[in-house]
Amino acid sequence: MMKKFLPILSALVLVLLLASIVIYKKNIANSAPITHKNISNNIGIFGKQKSCARLPLFLRYSKIPQPVMIDLSQKRFDGIALLYGDNFKKVLHPKQWEQYDHFSTYALDPKGNIYLIPTPYVSIKPTTFNLQKNLYILDSKSGRVGIFIHFDDIAPSPNNPYGLSAIAFDCDDGTIWLASIDKSDYSRQKGTIYHISPQTKEILQKLKGFDLLTMSIIKSDKGKYLLAGSARDNGLYAFAIVNNSISSKPIKLLELPNPNEHIRKIKAIDNNTLQLQAIPFSYSLIAQSAKKDRTIYIASYDPETKKWRVKLSK
Repeated sequence: MMKKFLPILSALVLVLLLASIVIYKKNIANSAPITHKNISNNIGIFGKQKSCARLPLFLRYSKIPQPVMIDLSQKRFDGIALLYGDNFKKVLHPKQWEQYDHFSTYALDPKGNIYLIPTPYVSIKPTTFNLQKNLYILDSKSGRVGIFIHFDDIAPSPNNPYGLSAIAFDCDDGTIWLASIDKSDYSRQKGTIYHISPQTKEILQKLKGFDLLTMSIIKSDKGKYLLAGSARDNGLYAFAIVNNSISSKPIKLLELPNPNEHIRKIKAIDNNTLQLQAIPFSYSLIAQSAKKDRTIYIASYDPETKKWRVKLSK
């Protein structure tokens, strides 16, 4: 009788043994440092990036002295405010700049126009979702804030109130790169990268399937890249830009030490060195601009070892 069930028992033992091996290997992989997970990080040697950005012309007409700081923190003023004077204690903040509620980030062009990305903040109002579908502009000459481009295909919801999320101005051809994270949820990444002509407001390229919180353009000896901080994980990615179009297969450069942080700002501050500002992010409606929740990292690339080093900024 025992011989009859011996093949079945042997098969069960084999299955249990294989399952144990799989679980063991998975645990070993999960315990390994995240900085060693299949990262291809060679985008070449780069330095500080020259900006073509200029401050708005209306500041000159209004005799507002430089330097000027653009404040989107929403702590003292809704919308956008411009700070100037000793220790930036003076404020320029017309009531009209509050018309479209809150903004999270911006890009300046060579004419002094400020392109503004909206953000839901603290609470949802009846107008919140529609406001997230627009790219806004603070006009360089008039000093007024208005809708620059409306996106019909962006659809925020109570589960994910975010629409547009990131922007970068391309000084080479005067175009704008945008990202949206609407329609995405905890399990699906359905964001979109847009390449826009501000002259014609035409969409030059649309790439779906990536959720980005920030973007920055960088040039190295290997080419031109759109650096991107992910809204899904703690990674920094690079999309190659060739013939004014980006590749659909980004290079993963590095991961932050904290898996719960996401890169919100990227700045090249020295040769092969980036400053990365990170925040917690979960697609929920929280005050993402609170400075106390932000961490600054310095990421340096070593061309000899072809590795990135990430450390907290002092």
